[in-house]
Amino acid sequence: MWWHDKTIAASEAPPAPGPAAPFRFARFGAVLAVAGLLTGCFQPLYGEHSITGNSSLRDQLSAVDVKQIDAANGTPEARIAVELRDKLLFNLTGGASAAPSTHRLAIRLSSTRVSVIVDVNSGRPDIENYGLDASYSLTEIATGKTVMTGQTTTRVSYDIPGSEQRFARVRALRDSENRAAAVVADQIRSRLASYFVAGT
Repeated sequence: MWWHDKTIAASEAPPAPGPAAPFRFARFGAVLAVAGLLTGCFQPLYGEHSITGNSSLRDQLSAVDVKQIDAANGTPEARIAVELRDKLLFNLTGGASAAPSTHRLAIRLSSTRVSVIVDVNSGRPDIENYGLDASYSLTEIATGKTVMTGQTTTRVSYDIPGSEQRFARVRALRDSENRAAAVVADQIRSRLASYFVAGT
């Protein structure tokens, strides 16, 4: 019985390393060496320090002056323009005081409302989509040169509880406007961060 167990154990033992084993270790070591060299080239987008010695991304973003967004007084777009600018300023500065301005950001807004589902009995919408479109340009203050332009858009849906609940419909629309402004502000901040890190 014991002789049978020894035979099975010997057959299950791993093969002895052949002459190719040192080459495998050499390749593995080369891969680790290359990976170690490349780690110095990586810079997190929102890192505190820059590997090039330039200003950190946070300092560059806080130096962007966001112009007042033009909208007709008393219109829903006027409130959304203020909401978007406030969210964007907070995203760029983190709530701290802004640095001396090096760039100026100009934004133009347009909005849409589309009925998605309409009640066949009353003809009133049950679900609507609110859309917010923004086009923006970044200008370098020292040279007056436009260094970046872009567009962003978002669509937010909201429910209308019933034909008799008018306040609920107005509140749902306002909430969707605020959500859309938050999404657009995040998208513009990400695009600005990409520009300051990559230069494009």
